[in-house]
Amino acid sequence: MKNCFREGAISSEFIAESIAKHQVKTNIGAHQIFLGQVRKDEIDGKEVTAIEYTAHEEMANKVFHEIREAAFDKFDLTCMHIYHSLGLVKAGEICLFVFASSKHRKEVQKAIEYLVEEIKAKVPVFGKELFEDESYVWKENK
Repeated sequence: MKNCFREGAISSEFIAESIAKHQVKTNIGAHQIFLGQVRKDEIDGKEVTAIEYTAHEEMANKVFHEIREAAFDKFDLTCMHIYHSLGLVKAGEICLFVFASSKHRKEVQKAIEYLVEEIKAKVPVFGKELFEDESYVWKENK
């Protein structure tokens, strides 16, 4: 079972390297990427500066694996990768990277929608939204 977690923000270099590795896979006709980014929301008059992510890693990786396998059963995918941040991710940085590939675009578009919805609904990852004054609230998955 793959570890889907990365410490801190997911860098643009990591995303670019992941895409580049797929150029040798000539049976792929379409890639679809979802990037989740930390928003600088305003809550009760205070701005979110970052989110601190925690998870029960073993349990969460098991759920990521189940979602991944279900997507392969449901859609004609060539490959798929899921990465989620742990620890501190500042507003504007990437915290979720879902990358799926298929022979055809429509299949991979449906798969990405399914994957992101399943991740948000089922994976036990918790985010503490941090404010400038060092107070916080626990984030709701929407």
